[in-house]
Amino acid sequence: MTAMTFKINILSILLLALVISFSGCTDVTQHPPLATVSKVDINRYLGRWYEIARIDHSFQKDCVASTAEYSLRPDGDIKVVNKCRKKDIKGELASVEGKAWVIDKGTNAWLKVQFFWPFRGDYIIIDLDEKEYQYAVVGHPSRNYLWVLSRVPQMDDGTYREILSRISQQGYDINRIKKYPQVKLGK
Repeated sequence: MTAMTFKINILSILLLALVISFSGCTDVTQHPPLATVSKVDINRYLGRWYEIARIDHSFQKDCVASTAEYSLRPDGDIKVVNKCRKKDIKGELASVEGKAWVIDKGTNAWLKVQFFWPFRGDYIIIDLDEKEYQYAVVGHPSRNYLWVLSRVPQMDDGTYREILSRISQQGYDINRIKKYPQVKLGK
C-alpha cells in the first residue's frame, strides 16, 4: 500500500465516521417511527447475510457483492464483519470489523452498530422472515439507509417485490433502492 493510498483510506474512514455520526442528527420528525419486527432471536440472526439491495450512500461507494457476518463476542455484544468487492464481483476485497449491541431488549430488533469509536448508528430490523430467517431488512429512522439481506446470494423476485411493498408502507422511497450483483462466498 502506498502512502497516498493509505491517506485516501484514512480519509475515507473519517468521512464514513462523520456520516454515521451525523446520521443520528437527521430530522426524523418528518416520518413516523419505524415499525420493527415483533421479535428477533439473536442466535438465529447470527451468521452470514448477503446484501441483495440497498439505498446508496458514501461509505459503501463502489461496493458490490457485499456481505455481513454476525457472531457473538465474549462480552455478549455482536461482532460485525462487513465485506464487499470494489467496483465489480472480481474486484479487490474490502473489509471492516465493528460491533453491535441490542438497544430494545424486548424485541432485539433495534441495535446500535459501531465501526469506529466514538461513532455509532442505528440498526433497526424492520422486516424479517420470522419463520426461517432467510431474509431481513435493516433500516434507519431517517429513511436514508436501508439494506435488504438474504441468507443466499439470490432472492426470489416475488419475495423481493413483497419486501419492497412493505418497505414503501414504512415511508421509504423504493426508487432509491438499488440491487447489486452478488456471489456465493466460501466459508
